Amino acid sequence: MPFGCLTLGEKKDYNSPTEVTDKYDLGQVVKSEEFCEIFRAKDRNTLKMYTCKKFNKKDGRKVRKAAKNEIMILKMVRHHNILQLVDAFETKKEYFIFLELATGREVFDWILDQGYYSERDTSNVMRQVLEAVAYLHSLKIVHRNLKVECTTDT
Repeated sequence: MPFGCLTLGEKKDYNSPTEVTDKYDLGQVVKSEEFCEIFRAKDRNTLKMYTCKKFNKKDGRKVRKAAKNEIMILKMVRHHNILQLVDAFETKKEYFIFLELATGREVFDWILDQGYYSERDTSNVMRQVLEAVAYLHSLKIVHRNLKVECTTDT
């Protein structure tokens, strides 16, 4: 479903909540963020696991705008160091965004477990982060929330 501007008087077609739950099994909330809740989700047909971000429209215009903006940006992005958009739904009450599941551990935890973190390790992580940021910048997208809590599959 495309997320664009509506013209005055245009009827909006919404997905129903059952369309989301018919396709995905939503697990418990993994994390709550400023604008959304994050769940693990399983595709009922393929049994593949994903990350689901749910934005409640009742939380205000700022939340609705954040959800629409994230969907628009994720539709543009295709990079191996950035989680890919898998699916998106808009119901009358919520937005659901399904992303690839990052199965690695948090970088910070991985660093602590190493006991020693070499310059080579550091340069490898920084190269991946900076390549992703450069890619976003090439699309005129600014990531305003970079933090050490990124994930790695090592």
